Amino acid sequence: MKINNFDKQIAGLRVENSMTRVELAEKLNVSVRLISYWENGKRECDFDMLIRIADIFGVSVDYLLGRSDY
Repeated sequence: MKINNFDKQIAGLRVENSMTRVELAEKLNVSVRLISYWENGKRECDFDMLIRIADIFGVSVDYLLGRSDY
């Protein structure tokens, strides 16, 4: 059972911010493949990375998980 919407949220935020997977991967110092895995729901990130992603996009961790609207 899926309990969050991280895959949809991160993909949507990346597109809304006109950012490529390569650009996001460089900002986070991870591989493009890992970004792809996250966006396709094949992997989840750890808490520290979740906070870094929220900071990059200026949203809350709850928003990234689909638990709030902002």
